[in-house]
Amino acid sequence: MTQAAQQALRRIMEEYSHSTRFALACNYSNKIIEAIQSRCAILRYTRLSEAEILMRLQQIASAENVPYTDDGFEAILFTASGDMRQAINNLQSTNAGFEYVNAENVFKVCDQPHPMVIQIIIDYCKQGNIRDAQKEMTSELTDKGYALIDIIGTMFKVVKNASSLTEYMKLEFLKEIGFAHKRALEGNDSLIQVSGLLAALCSVATNSQQ
Repeated sequence: MTQAAQQALRRIMEEYSHSTRFALACNYSNKIIEAIQSRCAILRYTRLSEAEILMRLQQIASAENVPYTDDGFEAILFTASGDMRQAINNLQSTNAGFEYVNAENVFKVCDQPHPMVIQIIIDYCKQGNIRDAQKEMTSELTDKGYALIDIIGTMFKVVKNASSLTEYMKLEFLKEIGFAHKRALEGNDSLIQVSGLLAALCSVATNSQQ
């Protein structure tokens, strides 16, 4: 809702508070004006666990006779990031588009870089191999039209869950990815930014091995 619409809602809440109870739901409470927040009891909920989302997806797939594979549900969990609504939307969209829910179809529908491709790039960076990392990035991601912001988002998730990286290297990788994400949000989403990120990750890996 726009700020003007929220101001109008505030007036409605004031006028009818004696006879009406308002229940509002939002993803980001900072986008709700203070005038409304001060009139509400705020309840905050943590993100759902993957087990909870998976159980609900299995119930839906069973009730709707949706054919799926285990890796398809893993892909949905990866793309949903704890958001049940997003998970259900991805399940429905994949079934509507391909009538079969597997990892390949999920990533096609969500139009996100495949985490296995990102993992290969991270492995090259871990070895300090900038040439092969750049080659993989160009041929499998940027040449196929993926936006830098999507690449960075998937890269963050992959690095965060990577068991092959030491704790120090993981934290340093996440820091460099965070800097690249900030620059991308500012509008600097050119190929130079992609190359700069890969160079920074290779530099971190090389320095940590010395």
